[in-house]
Amino acid sequence: MKYVTRRRIKYLFVAVIALALAAGIVASGFAIAEVAIEGKYEFLSYDGSKGGDRIHFLNTGSSDAILLESAGKFALIDCGEDSDNPRGFDGLELQGYEDFVVRYLNEFCSDDNGVVELDFILGTHAHSDHLGGFDTVIMEDNVRIGRAYLKRYYEDRIDDYEVENWDNLEVYEQTVNALNAKGVPIISELENVSFAFGNYTVTVYNGKEAEEGKKVGENENSLAVLIEKDGYRVMLSGDMNNYDGDEDEVGAAVGKVNVLKLGHHGYRGSSTANYVKALSPDFAIQTTGNPVDLGVKFRVTFSNGAPIYSTVDHNGIILDITDVSAPRLYEDIL
Repeated sequence: MKYVTRRRIKYLFVAVIALALAAGIVASGFAIAEVAIEGKYEFLSYDGSKGGDRIHFLNTGSSDAILLESAGKFALIDCGEDSDNPRGFDGLELQGYEDFVVRYLNEFCSDDNGVVELDFILGTHAHSDHLGGFDTVIMEDNVRIGRAYLKRYYEDRIDDYEVENWDNLEVYEQTVNALNAKGVPIISELENVSFAFGNYTVTVYNGKEAEEGKKVGENENSLAVLIEKDGYRVMLSGDMNNYDGDEDEVGAAVGKVNVLKLGHHGYRGSSTANYVKALSPDFAIQTTGNPVDLGVKFRVTFSNGAPIYSTVDHNGIILDITDVSAPRLYEDIL
């Protein structure tokens, strides 16, 4: 009896060691594969050149600010986190990037008279890490904005935790008040919206309003934006997720893209399996320096073979698609 017990213990020990070795081999394989995948695209250090058709993914920490540039025209999608904390919450004492965004616009967009002309601005949803800096940018004396795309925010359709702990309403109202003060028209009917911008076609997804009588997180209301030029396609996912099936619906409608801006900074709940499979990006951009959720990394990188590049790790990323047959990536912008 003792002999049998010892033999079983021996077999169990060997099995545990084998499993550990196998796990180590798999992990090492994943690590090697990830390094190889991340090396697929070369980054050029920004050389000061301007012009052409470019998408600028600004380094605004764990927030979104994306500048579109095409044929001498400019537009801004989201505007980064701000320094405001109107309700004095400890959790909202965050680093603001509004002054950096203003400086960036002045550097890249201003004309000979120092005027910044933005054809349009678009706010994906009413979270401060997306709308926060807009009121500052809008109210700058030298900034001119043609129109604003902004989905209506309904406080009574947002879950109680966000209402009680975040400043969604304040950020939204600050943006709307600034637009009204400068006389900028606001477009809030955003279903089936598509338009030309320079050499791009811009299409808005998930434009339906929040459903009356139902409470959701504001991320479920996030717009997503597809930028297309001559068959080259870039999907900007905002913070869209799949808790109410939005990614399944949008992914099926959009199909294959070249570049994916990860939804919700690469965190859990976004970039779900059907969405990633439908879009099958060549590479992805993450707007934070925080680690990518392991599930997201598995779906995007290991299953799909697409590297993920962080705006923080690269100190901003410019995707230059002036020549769509030879796109270029710049880093270390400002």
